[in-house]
Amino acid sequence: MDLLGQPQESVYAPARGRLVVHSAPTSLTRHIEWALAAVLGAGLEIQWSPQPLLAGTHRTSCKWRDHAGAGAQIASSLRGWHYLRFELWETTDSERTLYRYTPDLGIHRALIDGTGSVLVAENQIKNALAHGDDEMRAELSRSLGTDWDLELDQFRRVELEAISHSRAV
Repeated sequence: MDLLGQPQESVYAPARGRLVVHSAPTSLTRHIEWALAAVLGAGLEIQWSPQPLLAGTHRTSCKWRDHAGAGAQIASSLRGWHYLRFELWETTDSERTLYRYTPDLGIHRALIDGTGSVLVAENQIKNALAHGDDEMRAELSRSLGTDWDLELDQFRRVELEAISHSRAV
């Protein structure tokens, strides 16, 4: 099992993914690179850009290919640094997983479908239904990662603006 309590798949099963670090203090950027190299090996090129929403922080995104479970290993490594905000996707032949992290909310793990929608498991629904209406809504909202989406959305917009600006040039 990994640090998130998820079973690790075979080391030989291929996986690919994408990591978006929405904000990281400048002093942590090198440590993040080392953490990624520890999981994925050397050779991953990381280009950092200033994060305009938070002074003194940077952002980056990178794609990777490795073994199944590498995404969980990366998420486990990065969640130890309180001041980060990140999203990480891992795709294998059998599933797609999304990890999101913010300093205030901690980590959220969800299975996602081909369109990026969060899949809510039967046991999560049963747990939510065991509560009253307001608590049920809160449980389902947690399962979907609504609070993580709300907090990270402003950072996603910065990334989208940067992409549209670079295409316009």
